[in-house]
Amino acid sequence: MLLQIVAKSLYSDKEVFVRELISNASDALEKLRYLRLSNNEAAQVSGDRSLEIHIGTDKQNRILTIQDTGVGMTREELISNLGTIARSGSKAFLEKLKGEQNSNDTSKIIGQFGVGFYSAFMVADRVDVFTKSYLKDAEGLCWSSDGSGVYEISNADGVQPGTKIVIHLKPDSREFSDEDTINRIINKYSNFVGSPIFVNGKRANTIQPLWMLEPKDITPLQHAEFYRFIGNCFDSPRFILHYSTDVPLSIKALLYFPEEKPAMFDVARDATSGVSLYSRKILIKSKADNILPKWLRFVKGVVDSEDIPLNLSRELLQNSTLIGKLRNVLTARIVKFLHERSAKQPEEYNEFYKAYGFFLKEGIVTSNDQSEKEDIGKLLRFESSAAVPGELVSLPQYCSRLAKDQKDIYYLSAPSRTLAEQSPYYEYLKKRNIEVLFCYEPYDELVLMHLRQYKSNFLTSVEKDMRDDREANKLENLGIINKDELDNLVNYMKKVLNKKAYDVKMTNRLESHPCVVTVQDMASARNFIRMQSHQMNEEMRYSILQPHFEINPNHPLIKKLCKLTTTETELADRLIQQLFTGAMVGAGLIEDPRILLTPMNELLTLALQKY
Repeated sequence: MLLQIVAKSLYSDKEVFVRELISNASDALEKLRYLRLSNNEAAQVSGDRSLEIHIGTDKQNRILTIQDTGVGMTREELISNLGTIARSGSKAFLEKLKGEQNSNDTSKIIGQFGVGFYSAFMVADRVDVFTKSYLKDAEGLCWSSDGSGVYEISNADGVQPGTKIVIHLKPDSREFSDEDTINRIINKYSNFVGSPIFVNGKRANTIQPLWMLEPKDITPLQHAEFYRFIGNCFDSPRFILHYSTDVPLSIKALLYFPEEKPAMFDVARDATSGVSLYSRKILIKSKADNILPKWLRFVKGVVDSEDIPLNLSRELLQNSTLIGKLRNVLTARIVKFLHERSAKQPEEYNEFYKAYGFFLKEGIVTSNDQSEKEDIGKLLRFESSAAVPGELVSLPQYCSRLAKDQKDIYYLSAPSRTLAEQSPYYEYLKKRNIEVLFCYEPYDELVLMHLRQYKSNFLTSVEKDMRDDREANKLENLGIINKDELDNLVNYMKKVLNKKAYDVKMTNRLESHPCVVTVQDMASARNFIRMQSHQMNEEMRYSILQPHFEINPNHPLIKKLCKLTTTETELADRLIQQLFTGAMVGAGLIEDPRILLTPMNELLTLALQKY
């Protein structure tokens, strides 16, 4: 019954049996390699034969043969290893060596569950195993089974030291006797097995597992070739992170950051990961989504860990806290690496940021850890009022030159630098010589809202700062002479803008602009308008936003309005409506500026009636 489960239910894809049998062959070679190094008798007996895996295909007779020149098996080992399901000879070998003090590396041995061999019965009518132990005077043996639950062992002549598995394929599995199919499977799963693999006499695994090598031993050409192979792409890597650690997990990673801009599909949230997961150089999962967060899907490369808890088929990861720990360790290392690049290669990093900054911002929005958000926040770049156009500034740079008693990091959302510098919200901070970060992408302010603060400094939009500044609206700070006229104008505006402006008041924060609109949380309001404006009528919009209309009492246009309200009320009404709507458009609370055109034409027609 267990054999039937292994053969029919354990694996999701038939082709995996090739991976399993190659892994077993690789283990047999590694065992002999280890015994040669640790046992003089083994070295003498086994001679100097090459440690190789040979695969032969016979499509006409539906036969696939996989042979190794490894340690082989005695009769007792054959009964124990192949006659008992879920007994791993490789695991037993490692257990035996545990107590021995030896510096030789046994981490290359792959097997752990003792079920991989039986995956051959997914595709086989019969499996014959010819084997001969490396030991002196060992007998040649043949193990044979049709997968029904019984097996036969007999003596065999002409058997070479090592193991040869002959798989008699089922008619519906004929494809696995095709050379191209086997080469494709090797390329997918077993390309980095330590020993050479030959298919019909031709070397099949030619690319080295670079992540297992010392970084100083790898040439740029090797990196470029490996990057194109593992990433299935044609550009070159911009940055290379070669990372190895044993604490808190055993991890060997080789990660690449692409040079070319991301494709449209890569930007989508449902795009797959570019990192493949290996365990002891054997592919476990291509494009593994759960070992890096979604926002790092642009990273390409390999992660190899012996500590990853695998399920029995070695195709899936078990749900374990270790997976979360692996993801956290890798994410922190990538963020640290990018921060190092930004310091050592600022120009190259800025080019990378222009292409991939979107993903970093997504990381801030999707992360639930404030510390992680701030670490990613170091990588953000913006233009600044204190820097020349085109120069990008980081949050640490901004904080390093905070004005005296300044606790907030100010930012302003605008489509361009020109519009940012002309914004009425920017005027007062410019007059006080306070640095402001300019955010040109519509989602930038949403990102900074999620970030909330960097170190002990709160990220504050200049619009919020204007609305919250109570001192700017105090009468003694306005410097006005004609207070009664202006009070009358404010009351008049409240009537004209009834059900539109939640409040009308005067402010001293404007110089060249006559008016401005503020709402409780401008960034959230703009995002809400972008998402919901098509579902709202005008009355609903103003009811939800509750905008405050703030006027500059010293502006010529406002002074002129004071007189128009008593002499030409229709013109005054239209002008007030136009000023308010224009301020709403300027604040980004009305997305389509064409709403201004018809009222503007009517206003001009009325104003020019005298001429």
